[in-house]
Amino acid sequence: MSRRIVLAPDSFKGTATAADAAEALARGWRSVAPADEVVPKPMADGGEGTLDAFAAAVPGAERVPVTVQGPDDRPVDAAWLRLPDGTALVELALTSGITLLDPLRPLDAHTVGFGQAIAAALEGGATRLLLAIGGSSSTDGGTGALAALGARFLDADGWPVPNGNRGLGAITRADLSGLRERPADGAAILSDVTNPLFGPFGAAAIFGPQKGAPPELIEPMERNLGRLVRALPDRAAFADAAGAGAAGGTGFGLLVWGAHMAGGAGAVADAIGLTAALDGASIVVTGEGRFDGQSAAGKVPTEVAARADAAGVPVALVAGAIDADTSRFAASASLTDLAGGGAAAMSEPLRWLEAAGARLARALG
Repeated sequence: MSRRIVLAPDSFKGTATAADAAEALARGWRSVAPADEVVPKPMADGGEGTLDAFAAAVPGAERVPVTVQGPDDRPVDAAWLRLPDGTALVELALTSGITLLDPLRPLDAHTVGFGQAIAAALEGGATRLLLAIGGSSSTDGGTGALAALGARFLDADGWPVPNGNRGLGAITRADLSGLRERPADGAAILSDVTNPLFGPFGAAAIFGPQKGAPPELIEPMERNLGRLVRALPDRAAFADAAGAGAAGGTGFGLLVWGAHMAGGAGAVADAIGLTAALDGASIVVTGEGRFDGQSAAGKVPTEVAARADAAGVPVALVAGAIDADTSRFAASASLTDLAGGGAAAMSEPLRWLEAAGARLARALG
């Protein structure tokens, strides 16, 4: 009897997009169970691959090319996504993301390009914005993006400060009078990060090291963020908001603009109709690059599994590497185990994703 199989993986960071991962899993599954109906529903959590996931899942979605100033000032060819209802999705990872840098620039990377892409979407007639802010390269508090939208961050002599966290240390005044209006239906921030801007769980302490900051830079970077907040006394309360520390403080900057937090994986699942896709499904397969202790904190596999549980659908897991309990899943497959090592799995991710699809089809046949 034919079954309905929903494939809802996240991207496998740096090796395979969510859409490519879903297609590879589908090939593997069909090689074992060709009669099954396979439904790809690539997922994301607001980070890398969010635009691709929406483009694959929303009929009529249109990529609109845009060239922006990258996080190291070099031009970056990116795109924003126009959805049929007038919403625009802008992904920070494509414009100001960490994968665009080599080497990393913990003090000087910035979000100007992200703001330029937002401005392009507004000029393109967007009536609502979805802002995916994962995968950032900077700790600039979102000032680069806000500057691209018309804000001015000034030093003691009235000159604009340099881009990046380093420049925040010279801020004495912020002028938001030229900041562009949000679109008519608002701006939603797609992120599952709940960290505040400051403190041991803040933007600098938690995410600075991922962006190349050695231990001795964490305190100075936090002080620089403090200068930014002091220049915005009527917006200072946003620093304590859940998610203000996301994307090096870009969450804070977008809250200052008037955007609101909308969650990450859950918001994406709603937008792509995952719950409806699970209705009548026999199995759902989810996955990500590494399944570990952090995967329970709003990551895609946890979101998909929760919705599958609610729908009474068994869920299986595929991951590049598995370093956590998988007992909640009906079956699981590690690309590292299938390939005989992490390096081999990363060098041919689609091959091993296809093999994982075949293995799960056999295990759950």
